[in-house]
Amino acid sequence: MDKIKTIDSQLIGQVSERLFEGVAGIIDNAMTQVAVYVNSQSSITFWNVGRYIIDDLGYQNYSAYGQKILAALSQRLMARYGKGYTYSALTRMMKVARIYSDGEMFATLSQTLSWSHFLELITIENATKRLFYQQMGIAEHWSVNQLRRKQDEMAYERSVIAAKPDDEIVETLSKITPQHTEPDAVLKSSYVLDFLGLSGYYSEDELETAISKQLENFILELGQGFAFLERQKRFTIDGTDYYLDLLFYHRTLKCLVAIDLKLGKFKPQYKGQMELYLKYMQKYDTRPGENPPIGLLLCSEGNIEHIELLMLDDANIKVSQYTTSLPDKQWFIDKLNRSIMIAKECGSNISQKES
Repeated sequence: MDKIKTIDSQLIGQVSERLFEGVAGIIDNAMTQVAVYVNSQSSITFWNVGRYIIDDLGYQNYSAYGQKILAALSQRLMARYGKGYTYSALTRMMKVARIYSDGEMFATLSQTLSWSHFLELITIENATKRLFYQQMGIAEHWSVNQLRRKQDEMAYERSVIAAKPDDEIVETLSKITPQHTEPDAVLKSSYVLDFLGLSGYYSEDELETAISKQLENFILELGQGFAFLERQKRFTIDGTDYYLDLLFYHRTLKCLVAIDLKLGKFKPQYKGQMELYLKYMQKYDTRPGENPPIGLLLCSEGNIEHIELLMLDDANIKVSQYTTSLPDKQWFIDKLNRSIMIAKECGSNISQKES
């Protein structure tokens, strides 16, 4: 009899546990959906308030008269609805409504981005730059703190895409979703490897060894989505062995990423070597459903004009500069400005030849 009771107790416990997990899953999912809905509705409410004030005040928005009206409105709203409607809060609602003037688009974005995200985004004056942080934030699920940190790290200025024409950047960014991203938005034009502890003279082998010892930090610097696969990957072609420094896979790009480390400036022969690696991996290592592999050449010195003239994008090869010490922010800005200038000059020269 005691044995039967024990078996019954075990069955009851098992069934109860199964039911608990199932019901808890339903409740947790519902709570998540409610939270998303509440967040979205709060953002839409704030947007509507900002839009209404803008439409009602019209050209008086920026006048001293308009500011006094806004201050009086704020006092009345706070008396009824609390501290969420201060003068500053109302001005931010208006700024969000101005920048995100399309109500339908804002409603869609608010399903993913919180009001705090929007308040951070509107501090970015450049529209293309703001779009980069908006789209990458959505794709990689950045928290507000991550969004701020990415700006502090100058993620946009360091991205490959930043040197391209604005219309091309916008077109590329518009394709980015949590399920799909673009190499030029993911890969950087410069990587800071100050965590390696290297200074003065060092060899390529020492650089590679230092990276392998600091692999976690290296992956963090590469960005989200990278998974390490292999070091010194061997390719045997016509009896000759070739070795790739580092091989990664990117989950959202859905492709292999081959990384070769170089001291000094980029040399044209590096392109042929990387093309060989990529063609080999395309034939033997790429699985069904994956995109063609990408090559990333990391050089310690920059020579942008060489890279632009070779048009490496057509070969699915990117060249980036790395530094083993942390530069100041102006270094990244100057590097980006030079890249933009050279890209424009090369584009102009190509157009003249074609015409």
